[in-house]
Amino acid sequence: MSENNYNLNLPQTDFPMRGELPKREPQMLEKWYKDELYQQIRKSRENRPMYILHDGPPYANGTIHLGHALNKILKDIIIKAKTIEGYDSPYIPGWDCHGLPIELKVEGLVGKPGVNVDAKEFRQKCREYALEQVELQRRDFKRLGVLGDWDNPYLTMNFDTEAEIIRTLGKLVENGHMFKGHKPVYWCVDCASALAEAEVEYRDKKSESIYVAFEAKDAKAVNEKFGVTDTSVPTFAMIWTTTPWTIPGNRAISLNPEFEYVLVKATVKNNQYFAEAKYFVLAKELVEAVAKACDFESYEVVGNPVLGKDLELLTFVHPLFGHDVPFILGDHVGLDAGTGLVHTAPDNGLEDFEVCKKYNIGLANIINDDSEFKADVPKFAGLKIFDANVPVIKELAYAGRLVHKSSIHHSYPHCWRHKTPVVYRATPQWFIGMDVAGLRQNVLDEIKQVKWIPAWGQPRIENMVSGRPDWCISRQRTWGVPIPVFTNKETGELHPQTLEIIEKVAKLVEKDGIQAWWDVSNEELLGAEDANKYTKAKDTLDVWFDSGSTSQTVVKLRPEFKGNTTDMYLEGSDQHRGWFMSSICIGAGVTQKAPYKEVLTHGFIVDGNGQKMSKSLGNVIVPQEVNEKYGADILRLWVAQTDYTSDIRVSDEILKRSVDQYRRIRNTMRFLLANLNGFDPAKHAVPTEQMLSVDRYVVSLAKKYQEQVRNNYENYELHLIVKTLMQFCSVDLGSFYLDTVKDRIYTLKEDSLARRSAQTAMYYVAEALVRWMAPILSFTAQEAWEHLPGERDPYVFTAYYFDKLVDNDTAVSDAQWKELLDVRYEANVALEALRKDKTIGSSLDAELTLYVSPEAKDLVKALETLGSESKYVFLVSKLNVKPLAESPVEAEKFAVEAHKYNEPKCDRCWHLDPSVGTDEHHKDLCHRCVDNLEGHGEVRHFA
Repeated sequence: MSENNYNLNLPQTDFPMRGELPKREPQMLEKWYKDELYQQIRKSRENRPMYILHDGPPYANGTIHLGHALNKILKDIIIKAKTIEGYDSPYIPGWDCHGLPIELKVEGLVGKPGVNVDAKEFRQKCREYALEQVELQRRDFKRLGVLGDWDNPYLTMNFDTEAEIIRTLGKLVENGHMFKGHKPVYWCVDCASALAEAEVEYRDKKSESIYVAFEAKDAKAVNEKFGVTDTSVPTFAMIWTTTPWTIPGNRAISLNPEFEYVLVKATVKNNQYFAEAKYFVLAKELVEAVAKACDFESYEVVGNPVLGKDLELLTFVHPLFGHDVPFILGDHVGLDAGTGLVHTAPDNGLEDFEVCKKYNIGLANIINDDSEFKADVPKFAGLKIFDANVPVIKELAYAGRLVHKSSIHHSYPHCWRHKTPVVYRATPQWFIGMDVAGLRQNVLDEIKQVKWIPAWGQPRIENMVSGRPDWCISRQRTWGVPIPVFTNKETGELHPQTLEIIEKVAKLVEKDGIQAWWDVSNEELLGAEDANKYTKAKDTLDVWFDSGSTSQTVVKLRPEFKGNTTDMYLEGSDQHRGWFMSSICIGAGVTQKAPYKEVLTHGFIVDGNGQKMSKSLGNVIVPQEVNEKYGADILRLWVAQTDYTSDIRVSDEILKRSVDQYRRIRNTMRFLLANLNGFDPAKHAVPTEQMLSVDRYVVSLAKKYQEQVRNNYENYELHLIVKTLMQFCSVDLGSFYLDTVKDRIYTLKEDSLARRSAQTAMYYVAEALVRWMAPILSFTAQEAWEHLPGERDPYVFTAYYFDKLVDNDTAVSDAQWKELLDVRYEANVALEALRKDKTIGSSLDAELTLYVSPEAKDLVKALETLGSESKYVFLVSKLNVKPLAESPVEAEKFAVEAHKYNEPKCDRCWHLDPSVGTDEHHKDLCHRCVDNLEGHGEVRHFA
């Protein structure tokens, strides 16, 4: 349609919603917070059923990255969807504020605590730094359109939260889950602290691979086990290790009780000591592999195979220090690598520790807190453990016990902060015992009560819980919640009034923060008599304990949650061994219940080629730049349209595709709103029973889609919602309905029934569509909401789903419309062919003939019912319907034929019509337009 002097009902040309998201979104945010939008939402849902999505606290350090944006946007979409569904769904954002990363940053600013600055001042500097980081991240999260109580977030360093963390620890103590143990834990040399499993990541590492011979203390006793009487050849047990520095701590050699072991007589190439034949005890299945790895020159199995259990307690000699090393039995011994005989150092491996414990073999205790060999360790005193690898290998060679040496690349645990290799080290630490007071089984039972999304999350965390060791909750750090307990100097036992002490400390911390523990004296807490009998703990809690206890410290206590259990935890898939794990362990330990009903996980961000994002690769995309270039709604649409259950790809090209999708949705809404200009639903809305069939049909489509949308939001299938939006906007509306109604909207009399029917349908569709969009395209939906006609709340986020959508019960059924639209598709193919060869310009330049079989009953019925109005469905100036038998081509149900229509063109409606020019006062108009301008106006029945 074009503008002319005929007063067409064209939409206003300066209508808003022109995009410019980077410019408009910050302005909208400013108004949202000025109007206290979040508080308006809360008030609108008073006394409604609750839905709680508890925010897993990001670490308060550094600007947010795309993974943060993904996580927060997903949460915001779900909460907004639940709100529109009618739930009271408060969102309390939080931050994890204690721990090593902040400590390291502050060390770089003010120096080490106790060296450059006292611990009290250091903690205060950590607190100040964390607050700065919180503010930076809060600003960026708000910019994404994430609504929440940003003025009152929970911080794990808030005094009241710190106090509740301590009280939560007290409940675990009361329930018998905490104990102090001297056992190996992950230890970071750079952190000088114990680490939790969740703080360890696996990276490739180059290590020295050595095969070491332990000589039999009694060769005759060993050989006889294999039926060998010859004692003229020395006998050795051969082990393999990639951590030479642990050899000084060796206290045993582990065998699998059910494996067969053999005695192998062998010589080794290029090895002076083993150039002459020696006997080696090896696992039978690994003989060939060891012979190849150690470059045996010749070898043979002598005697008979023997089960490991029959070799138990045979004794060998430590290759460097000469103490006895027994054969012991353990199921952890495998055949995947090595010799089948496992070097066992109880200080440096959890399995080593456990198997030695069964045999009453104690710890070597030869490493100090600085990860150095103690002064009384021969040959290696004062050496850092990793620096000792080469000296240990040299000493083994000097002693004639090094069979073979090489280097390998393998996966090895590293500190997730320092990216440096970690070790197992036996130190006194506090633990939550997984097998104490039935905790492990309780956790496993509760996992089954939780809905895991995707479903593979359940077996994943079950396997982790089944195999995880006791949780080491103590850290040797300065910036953290203290473990406020006292142990007897002589017995090591907890003070008998530990629970009362913990509550006293909690009250002090509630007032003055964690510094209160360091300031209060033993006498104040214990009294003069006990003050010198007990030692005050110096350790702080693992930060995973801080965040893992938020079901007790935040959800249980914040008034917004009204004491309800959390419905959902939503984080990245790495949190199965992180926050999900710590939370359910604490929840089960305190209340015997899981702290959540559902757990949803998302994947990690990768680039368009599936590669991990890295500054060195130059493939990093940051949310701040996306906001500045495209707007947050584009980022939100990208998040929603992805299958977030696996790794999520992003690139400039992918974001541009999101921009294209966004434009389709926005322009559809813009068209709807523009054509509702002047429409007042209270005055102009047509009763549904009087609406034209095509209008009722599109409203019924909207109703079906709304059911899908609600179901998909309910099941967190956001990508399906985006598909629905695109299908409805691009196909059902863009390619069909909106084209068919233009003629009625633009050319009929303003207040005619047919025009108001179309406007009513567009109004209903817009009311529904804006609500579907709101959780995802929050800024765009709100802008559209403000331009919808009719009375309404100021914000779409306080609305409920639109409830005036109706089914189509007109003379043209949904099935008939489907048949008609199938034909329309084929007709468009034929018309496009005419356009391509420039026979016609627009479809209105064409005449269309449909050849229809009487067997196509739905199609026949639809065409009969619509009659002359059918041409408006096909957007042609003339439509002919003939029997299929007259078709020039063979077809089963229908055939389509299109030609140029050779009649004059009406300047107002653009239809070709023989009546154009027959009215002497309007030579350039058709009779229909003349009637619409000066007469009563045409009557459009359209079924």
